[in-house]
Amino acid sequence: MSQNTEWMQRDLAVLWHPCTQMKDHERLPLIPIKRGDGVWLEDFDGKRYLDAVSSWWVNVFGHGNSRINARIKEQLESLEHVMLAGFTHAPVVELSERLVQITPAGLNKVFYADNGSSGIEVALKMSHHYWINSGQPGKKRFITLTNSYHGETVAAMSVGDVALFTDTYKALLLDTIKVPSPDCYLRPEGMGWEEHSRNMFAAMEQTLAEHAHEVAAVIVEPLIQGAGGMRMYHPVYLTLLREACDRYGVHLIHDEIAVGFGRTGTMFACEQAGITPDFLVLSKALTGGYLPMAAVLTTDQVYGAFYDDYATLRAFLHSHTYTGNPLACAAALATLDIFEQDNVIEQNKALAARMARATAHLAEHPHVAEVRQTGMALAIEIVADKASKTAYPWQERRGLQVYQHALERGALLRPLGSVVYFLPPYVITPEQIDFLAEVASEGIDIATRQPTRVSVASDLYPNHRDPG
Repeated sequence: MSQNTEWMQRDLAVLWHPCTQMKDHERLPLIPIKRGDGVWLEDFDGKRYLDAVSSWWVNVFGHGNSRINARIKEQLESLEHVMLAGFTHAPVVELSERLVQITPAGLNKVFYADNGSSGIEVALKMSHHYWINSGQPGKKRFITLTNSYHGETVAAMSVGDVALFTDTYKALLLDTIKVPSPDCYLRPEGMGWEEHSRNMFAAMEQTLAEHAHEVAAVIVEPLIQGAGGMRMYHPVYLTLLREACDRYGVHLIHDEIAVGFGRTGTMFACEQAGITPDFLVLSKALTGGYLPMAAVLTTDQVYGAFYDDYATLRAFLHSHTYTGNPLACAAALATLDIFEQDNVIEQNKALAARMARATAHLAEHPHVAEVRQTGMALAIEIVADKASKTAYPWQERRGLQVYQHALERGALLRPLGSVVYFLPPYVITPEQIDFLAEVASEGIDIATRQPTRVSVASDLYPNHRDPG
């Protein structure tokens, strides 16, 4: 028995994996990973896989990064954890100062949580509570975009629009208002991204005009709707949204959990619209993929609405046990050091251009409707019919076939339904990008030339969705 097989059997005896129909592993082997090195993951039998999705979009500077390792080890020698209620420590103070410095002007206060979904919950509660403290308790609903995803805790699900994850739990969810997404994949033929995004804003304008009196905040994934299939739109939508939220007296929450820290071509996606949201939620790449942490940045105005004598009960009494964990802060500080010292954003421009060139030929593929890209995120939409953009039935699991082929070739490409995407670590080389493009091209050819085959087991990646 191989080591991989032994670990897989031990795993399946006791573990329940995320975003997985466990019955699928009767025929889809788990891959036990022994070690990571740069862009590579290595299993117990010595096979390597190029991590093209940054281990669910978090690992931006490679596995086993020596600089992040060293900073965590150094911190471990002095303090592993202390509660952040009534206490503080050097790493969390330094990290907060640096986050305030590098994010858009006006975001001067930082609140920490343990993961992205928890960060979204913080922003939603903080906005709702702000309006209570400001004497407007009726402003308690949220506006969100169709095809959006903000996490899987209850309030985070409420502001998402992925039926696969939310339908079962409808009885638990908040009553939110959904506005059509500016998703540019759906634009009319011949129309540019900016024009389409401007046109789609009309629905948001109308919704705000009708509901601003009862709305606390609008929440969006800026520029890229990640788990919704890497659907993308123009930054002008965010510019218009900021102006409208100001005009109607509504908060703007930017969920940059997946797109922050250089993924879209700027350090933060909101920079491309030249705006400052009222709440900026960060996680994933914040710690370089090392430890769970989320940060919610907000304004002095929001902070001031809670600052009062305790007896007024205006305080934000929200907490997580590991809030501001020193080890996670150390990983985040090392990650920010790399951004600052290595000119990462500029270097990523060359890598993004290489991704575009390496995949350009796929635009002519008879079963590819679109190859789209924003910075270091690139997506290839596989369809049954190119002219009409008719999707394959999700039961056929075309994306899963690409995934399986990629594993055979030594690459981790985890599609979103029939959307194959590259979201690689920033330490990837041009030659490795070419390799990924070659593997993806082969996988797409295999997946689209096979006859229709409907799987009996539940789909791992149905309806172009994945929690990321």
